Amino acid sequence: MNKIKFNFLLVLSFIVSAAIPNPPDLGVGSYVLYEPNTKKVLVSFNADEPVQPASLTKLMTSYVVADYIKEDFIRLDDTPKISIKAWKTEGSRMFIREGTKVAVSDLIKGMIIQSGNDASVALAEHVAGSEENFAYLMNEYASQLGMQNSSFNNASGLPDPLNVTSAYDLAVLTSALINNFPEHYKLYSEKSYTYAGIKQPNRNRLLWRSDIFDGAKTGYHSQAGYCLVGSAARGDMRLVAVILGSEDDKRFNDVSALMDYGFRHFTTEKLFSKLETYKELKVIAGVEKSVSVGVTEDIILTLQKDKRDDLSFELSLSSQVLAPINAMDKAGTIKVIDDENNVIAESDLVYLNSVEELGFFQRLFAILWNWIKSLFN
Repeated sequence: MNKIKFNFLLVLSFIVSAAIPNPPDLGVGSYVLYEPNTKKVLVSFNADEPVQPASLTKLMTSYVVADYIKEDFIRLDDTPKISIKAWKTEGSRMFIREGTKVAVSDLIKGMIIQSGNDASVALAEHVAGSEENFAYLMNEYASQLGMQNSSFNNASGLPDPLNVTSAYDLAVLTSALINNFPEHYKLYSEKSYTYAGIKQPNRNRLLWRSDIFDGAKTGYHSQAGYCLVGSAARGDMRLVAVILGSEDDKRFNDVSALMDYGFRHFTTEKLFSKLETYKELKVIAGVEKSVSVGVTEDIILTLQKDKRDDLSFELSLSSQVLAPINAMDKAGTIKVIDDENNVIAESDLVYLNSVEELGFFQRLFAILWNWIKSLFN
């Protein structure tokens, strides 16, 4: 059976192509604007440079704790006893006291909303027995997430030259936190939390700027400068922006500028839906005359809005197939190609349903008849 290839344009809009403007000039140490569902970097500067992230470290502490809760290694209603080390941890605090028992649920809120270093250490000790052991876990999780420029050495983000990460790694981490632990992530949108009679506001001022912002975290110390990870959703599109080494008020403007740029000039498109029929193939010697093919996962891309109508597809697919056919077996491949002839997505095509073969003599006749017809085509 001959292979055939189709090349055709997918017309997604009638927008006239035009170059988009350059991204905003932020004048910060490093930054990245990232689309978490398609894992696409929209704009960046020094995004892979390892730097101290200050309290953005708590995003990794939060991720480890959320996963330990999911796996039922610890529980929200656990009440670990607060150690002297956690009680004496300097910097921002939720004001837990040595010797008291505090619920994990309260410690998580104190860490996320109040940015409590004391809560971070208490959670680390509850999960791993010590902050040193917890740092080992942090690095294991970072490796699993592909955070190649990260090395964690404490749970809070206090100054430490061995506690480093990058803008890109933080975007990957935040995206994983949002996608893997959505209920846990909701705490990042809480505007304040009160513990022991002390009410503290969330330091992320983006939460008051616009309803599109729903997290994530601020950070500061003298070596790191002012840092911020912000996440926002508009329609079906979500963006994560990371700013490292900025100034106090400016970091919020920096993230807002990146978000405005991203939502204005990019779009996230679902090109193909999981297990939906993309094409029908002729079946030879089967009880059915045709079989459907499609993709096993959604094909979603984030593109410049002015580039949406420049995509083309390339299929590698047989024009007909011999029964029997098993559902989910590979039928071919599909590639999505941009206007510069780059393959920007590729996926297997699979049969979406099974087709049984005909009886022996019927099958033999069908194959012979199909061969005879092919001689005249």
